[in-house]
Amino acid sequence: MNIIEFKKINKFFGQGDNRVHVLKNIDLTIEKGDFVAIIGQSGSGKSTMMNILGCLDVPTSGAYKINGVEVGKMEKDELADLRCKTFGFIFQRYNLLSNLEARENAALPAVYLGLNAESRNKRADDLLKRLELGSKLKNKPHELSGGQQQRVSIARALMNGGEVILADEPTGALDSKSGERVMEIIKGLHKQGHTIILVTHDSKIAAQASRIIEIKDGEIVSDTRKSDEFYETAETLEAVKKSKFDVLKYRFLESFNMSVHAIMSNKMRSLLTMLGIIIGIASVVSVVALGNASQAKIMEQINSMGTNTIDIRPGTGFGDRRSARVRTLKVSDSEHLSKLSFIDNATPSVSASGNLAYGSYTLTAQLNGVGAQYFDVKGRKIAQGRIFTEEEVDKMASVVVIDDNTLKEAFPDNPNPVGEIIIFNKKPLKIIGVTEEDNSPGPMSEMMNIWTPYTTAMYKINGTNDIDSITVKVSNNVNSQVAEESIENILTVLHGKKDFFMINTDSIKQTVESATNTMKLLIASIAVISLIVGGIGVMNIMLVSVTERTREIGIRMAIGAKQADILQQFLIEAVLICLVGGFLGVSLSLLVGWAFNTFSEDFGMIFSTASIILALVCSTAIGIIFGYMPAKNASNLNPIDALASE
Repeated sequence: MNIIEFKKINKFFGQGDNRVHVLKNIDLTIEKGDFVAIIGQSGSGKSTMMNILGCLDVPTSGAYKINGVEVGKMEKDELADLRCKTFGFIFQRYNLLSNLEARENAALPAVYLGLNAESRNKRADDLLKRLELGSKLKNKPHELSGGQQQRVSIARALMNGGEVILADEPTGALDSKSGERVMEIIKGLHKQGHTIILVTHDSKIAAQASRIIEIKDGEIVSDTRKSDEFYETAETLEAVKKSKFDVLKYRFLESFNMSVHAIMSNKMRSLLTMLGIIIGIASVVSVVALGNASQAKIMEQINSMGTNTIDIRPGTGFGDRRSARVRTLKVSDSEHLSKLSFIDNATPSVSASGNLAYGSYTLTAQLNGVGAQYFDVKGRKIAQGRIFTEEEVDKMASVVVIDDNTLKEAFPDNPNPVGEIIIFNKKPLKIIGVTEEDNSPGPMSEMMNIWTPYTTAMYKINGTNDIDSITVKVSNNVNSQVAEESIENILTVLHGKKDFFMINTDSIKQTVESATNTMKLLIASIAVISLIVGGIGVMNIMLVSVTERTREIGIRMAIGAKQADILQQFLIEAVLICLVGGFLGVSLSLLVGWAFNTFSEDFGMIFSTASIILALVCSTAIGIIFGYMPAKNASNLNPIDALASE
């Protein structure tokens, strides 16, 4: 039964005037179980014929059938499947992968067959032991002699069954003794039922075959049969039932392992490739952390001014020079607003500057006449003592709460001044409380501030019933913008005109949040550019890697790797480089953050889990985007061109 049929096979190389006719109308049939030697001088076309026989190359014209199936109509992946399941290659230069052990080299074709690691390693071990390499299973090619490497190559050819063994000058790189040993093995394979096609220029080697075909100048000039020795297959590869998922899983795992091998084999180059990704990811995460910290710090300072508060002041705005002389706000306005359902608290405010005297100290301070709710509205906390009550407000009690600055300046030797009497503008006031340190922005935090009931300030100190401002606290479940509009409408009706303006801390907060978010986005965008630059670096290095490993790609294709397998391997390699670079970048950022937070007392970087996850997703995406083109280029290589690369 014919296993191989050539009809009018022609092969041309080159174009135009450089076009060379290498194979000329070749007609050839090879029966199953035969041992054929193709002999000819260099340049005669025998290697080209071998490449076409092994589906590594395609003829320019003519028909080629294997087991009655037309090869010319097959797609690239179908040809790869044919190489994987039908052919076993024994190359003159062995073509072993240098970073794999003998067992791994022998087992490699079974990866593309979809066998799991246990099954393929067991078969590889059995084959290598039969070829007297049982003690060399973990040796890499450079640790083996030429004859031993060729025997590993033979084991690889037999891994998936090797129905047809294609041996291209199998003894050409060996000494005579090793060459004899290899030929004994090949003759043994023939007796086991394998169809052997051997290419050689050595007539002594060819003489050991059952049939000798001589080729000269691209034509068969003689076809001599020496014997009719045909053998039935003595050993068949046990069929292993595999689901499609298992095949994909084993191929993916092998691609992953090979990618790790490739990265670890070139550690310095891989690290330098990752450098752009590391810097980009560290920049993005650090910028977001700094932005979060800045925003939190500003929000803390704004909150210290009072959350959900609206300050109402006389005049038309900060630029109104008449505002200091306008006295349109009344206590009744504050009382009216405090009764509204969407207002939690409302407190009038009166201010006065003057001299504060205690003992031998005379200082300039700012007195604020406020309601009992003021400290809740403004978020001021008490460090010592208490705040004044509504009853004390009603009775115009001569009590005062001082701030941390006043405590430091007027009472340097008395850390607890509660109960002491101070004189403000010649009016005695009893200290009942001290507030915590003020971290809010602005000059108020630097001044000495004291607070007394607004009734006391109005009638005992200022001698007037006018107030300077009203501060209201809006309920948490109410939109502050809506509340501001309602207050404006109500007071306009009460006054008959709009003779006041409002400062909404929530509007300030929103403005600051918007500004900081915009700034974070801007700086993060700049950092993303470094990620893109890093991605281009990955692409360039992967393109170089494809060029350097072209021969490896050819070997893999020769033993059955499909385009998807090659694409997958190089794509995984690019993604791994970017992903590891991403993790290193995040680690670097966290390390910088730890150092920054250790030495900075008032300001610390705040890392966001979302930004870290997003950074890692970005690094993976960069690996896929920038790794795809090199991986695609690798998968599109022609097997015979890749094998010929040095």
